[in-house]
Amino acid sequence: MPKDPICGMDVDESSPLKLEKDGQVYYFCSGHCKEKFLKEAQSHPKPQASALPLKGRTLYTCPMHPEIEQGHPGDCPKCGMALEPKSPLVEQEQPAESHEINFLRKKFWIGVWLTLPVVFLSLTAKAMPDAVRYLQWALASIVVFYCGGFLLAKGWQSIVHRHLNMFTLIGLGVIVAYSYSTVVLFLSPPSYLYFESACAITVLVILGQWLEARARGQTGQAIQSLLGLAAKEAHLIKDGREEQVPVDQVQKGDLLRVKPGEKIPLDGIIVEGRSSIDESMISGEPMPVEKNTGDRVIGATVNQTGSFVMRTEKIGSETLLSQIVHMVSEAQRSRAPIQGLADRVAGYFVPAVIIIAVITFFVWLFVGPQPALTYALVNSIAVVIIACPCALGLATPMSIMVGVGRGAQAGILIKNAQAIERAETVTHVLVDKTGTLTEGRPKVTALIGPQPLEALGLAASMEQNSEHPLAGAVMNYAKEKGVKIEAVRHFESITGAGVRGQVNGKTVLIGKQKFIEESGAVIPEDLKKEASQMQDNAQTVVWVATEGKALGIFGISDPIKKTTADAIRALHGMGLKIIMLTGDNRKTAEVVAKQLGIDQVEAELNPQGKQNIVRTFRDQGAIVMMAGDGINDAPALAQAHVGVAMGTGTDVAIECAGMTLVKGDLNGIVKVLGLSRAVMHNIRQNLFFAFIYNALGIPIAAGVLYPFFGLLLNPIIAGAAMSFSSVSVITNALRLRRFRL
Repeated sequence: MPKDPICGMDVDESSPLKLEKDGQVYYFCSGHCKEKFLKEAQSHPKPQASALPLKGRTLYTCPMHPEIEQGHPGDCPKCGMALEPKSPLVEQEQPAESHEINFLRKKFWIGVWLTLPVVFLSLTAKAMPDAVRYLQWALASIVVFYCGGFLLAKGWQSIVHRHLNMFTLIGLGVIVAYSYSTVVLFLSPPSYLYFESACAITVLVILGQWLEARARGQTGQAIQSLLGLAAKEAHLIKDGREEQVPVDQVQKGDLLRVKPGEKIPLDGIIVEGRSSIDESMISGEPMPVEKNTGDRVIGATVNQTGSFVMRTEKIGSETLLSQIVHMVSEAQRSRAPIQGLADRVAGYFVPAVIIIAVITFFVWLFVGPQPALTYALVNSIAVVIIACPCALGLATPMSIMVGVGRGAQAGILIKNAQAIERAETVTHVLVDKTGTLTEGRPKVTALIGPQPLEALGLAASMEQNSEHPLAGAVMNYAKEKGVKIEAVRHFESITGAGVRGQVNGKTVLIGKQKFIEESGAVIPEDLKKEASQMQDNAQTVVWVATEGKALGIFGISDPIKKTTADAIRALHGMGLKIIMLTGDNRKTAEVVAKQLGIDQVEAELNPQGKQNIVRTFRDQGAIVMMAGDGINDAPALAQAHVGVAMGTGTDVAIECAGMTLVKGDLNGIVKVLGLSRAVMHNIRQNLFFAFIYNALGIPIAAGVLYPFFGLLLNPIIAGAAMSFSSVSVITNALRLRRFRL
């Protein structure tokens, strides 16, 4: 049964919602999915895994060469690495990594048990009878061609595709050792045989491949753990009845009941009830979040105390969890600019190694001691084996994969590896005020007057008819205080001034001071002074009056997030400059900046103004990180070296940013910068490990120490060193999983 390419649901082939495109037929579960498919197809001419699978199958790609794509598992023609599924959202019977690990485990253990007698028999050397030599050859043949056949095939493919890589060198070393020994065995008198070298090298390389496959599997645990968070079933309310259904049958607009202790099935809005919800699996924050009617809830988070009814808003690939998984998967496959250095080195490295091996062979053949051919062969093979650039190729991708996964677990979604590398060098952090430094929701922070409770009740009764953001702040405050709300008659809104109406027969005025005074109400001087102080503290003042006298004033402001001050101190501790960009008036912005210790304020800006300031800093040589959450921040986010969107913000802001903080918290930027520095430090360590092994190993393998100390490097030891270099890189990269953010 085909799957919907957007949400992954099974679709009957008889469905009328199908589409033929580019010679392929796609089936859809709903008109919405079909519409989204067409939009993505238009914006992505090249098929994308999440939107345009090849005939319903998963696309497979290479972690180190993402331009390589095919519709079935296999090996990369450039580096020989096993291809991985491009979209983790597509369910498979068994992950590709599992097949690869089982295959390598089997080949390794068979190779070990066959190699041990070959090595043991080689210890008798010249004393071996011919029958034992033939047994050694037979066992070596099984190890080289059965256990290590896939290595030779990868080496051959590298030659066919003209992309020389580590498998080129491995195949060359193993085949030379095996072929030389075979020729000597059958055509020459008893002499030195190197079957044990061919076997040991093969087994050690398989061991390295096995460990590497397991490590790459571990880097995907962040994605697998996220996928495992999704709820499998939901309580659907339909026609007054409640039934339990699979989550993939839920449609947009459906009402779902969520009971205590259950996972929230999908993204939506609470329409009835209240609860506290554990969102740590998405945001990384351990404290439960209180949710009331009208609040948004995220699929896969855990409902704790209360029961509520929610209206579904996002399904399938639209949910936050699906977007997180897709973004993490894309970022893990992306390439940091520093990877270009490793690629350029590797491009020249393999041919250079082959040339060095050839020179080594002829130098030992003509200058070395007797038997010259044996010394020449052994040393040239050792050069080829120890120089395998597998560690060099793994150095950057492994760190990126682990680092992106670690960030996802902490609520940091990284769109690409380039953002990680650039974030390390950031010098200036530009932040929007509303929704980034502040909560982004107006809130009553003060209520002063001779009759504050009466003023609150009258104001809430009047504001229930208004859609103004300040009216919402008054209503929320009234709910918190449990104030009774009365019916309103003769409600009238005066644009730019306030509102007028009757509550319980009394005429009530709410609005600006000028509006209250012009209506004839008496305002005490002490209230005027209080109002002036509120305005000096960046609060908006709303007056309440009835029957010709003022009852009180509301101080309404957008409160600063609790974590903002600590985050800014931490950023200053990193040596960064903090600049606020806001569309608010300068007086309000400067008050907030002074409270937080922000270095510079740019106020009363439109979207173009914010973008221009980002461009100005860039032109001055600054490395700019921009953090914002609104549509008006999108141009600046796109203009910055690194754009960081608050996950609580708009979709367009998130699309324009290189990173997204699931929990819209400036403290996440501190985590982003810490993670970036840790990842880049880890990459440099890996590159050092890779280069140092080759820099020291190749000369020793070529025999430069022999004239002074009589030391030579056995090909078996070279194979072990080569595998150990890869294991060192992988182990070092996996340390990032335990990095504390």
